[in-house]
Formats: sequence, C-alpha cells, structure tokens
Amino acid sequence: MQNHVTSEEALIFVMVMASAVDNAMAEKELRRIGQLIDILPVFTAFDKDRLIEVSQRCAEILNGAEGLDIALEIIRDALPERLYETAYALAVEIAAVDLAIRTEEIRLLELLRSRLKLDKLVCASLERSAAVRYRAI
Repeated sequence: MQNHVTSEEALIFVMVMASAVDNAMAEKELRRIGQLIDILPVFTAFDKDRLIEVSQRCAEILNGAEGLDIALEIIRDALPERLYETAYALAVEIAAVDLAIRTEEIRLLELLRSRLKLDKLVCASLERSAAVRYRAI
C-alpha cells in the first residue's frame, strides 16, 4: 500500500482516529469533522468529496499490523512541523465533541503528543480550550 498522504489527509486521519479510537464513530463526531473541513483554512484545497475515501484509507491502515503506530508515523511524516499543534487541536476537538473523553481517547492524545513531540503546556491549553467550548450550562 502506498502510504504517502497530503497534509490535509493527515489531519483527516487524526480526526478519524480520534473518532474511531473507542470503536464507535458517533454521528456528532462525524458531523464535526465535516464542519471543520468546511470552515478551517487548512482544508481550503481539500476536495470534501474525497472525505469517505480518505477515511477508509485511514481505517485500512489502522486495521493492519501495527496500524496505530504506522498511522502516527504517516501523520508525522506528512505534516510540516507548524501543523503539529493543529493536528493535536483537531484530535482534541473530535474527542470533546460528545462531551465525554474516554480512556481510549486520552491514550490516543498521549500517543499523538509523544509522536509529534509537543509541549505539554501547549497541549494542556488546547485541551482546556476545548473543554471551555463544550461546557454545558
């Protein structure tokens, strides 16, 4: 399998992984992925009609031997360093959208933070920002 992906595809991989890590891609999560692709400048060049194709490609990689590790490597290699924090922010966004962060999601965030060598304080601020955005009254 050809593992080269674009930066936009790598960011979609991150969101798909955050949604699928608990073995249930919730409708809220899928809807939020679509919304983020529609509104964020980083996806301006991405053809949204390819979303299912890219998501399926990510799923195929994840289902293979050492899939999670390979997917994290692909993401790291496909993204310029300036988008590492963006990737983490997108993962946090998808994990937070259903108002319940599960153990599997926390572990994925830890792995992503480690693989991208992100600063813990930056990650904490991104996590806090999502918690504030999704706070209920």
